[in-house]
Amino acid sequence: MTAPKNTQATFGIRISLPKDDPFTTLVDDNWHAIHWYPTQTARNTALEDMRKEHVYSRHGDSPALIFEAIEGGPA
Repeated sequence: MTAPKNTQATFGIRISLPKDDPFTTLVDDNWHAIHWYPTQTARNTALEDMRKEHVYSRHGDSPALIFEAIEGGPA
């Protein structure tokens, strides 16, 4: 995901998979996605939401993805 035009998005979330995740057989071993946000607060709010158990999850389920807070902006 890229930052909206005319926005200095410098706070991001890098989403990746654990090395032993079965989904890695379907995607590149180094698969990842990055979402950029204009403020640290917006990023942290989105990060908290991504990490929590969502209403559609089965009880006890947790995301198998790795969520990492990053800074610096899109290259």
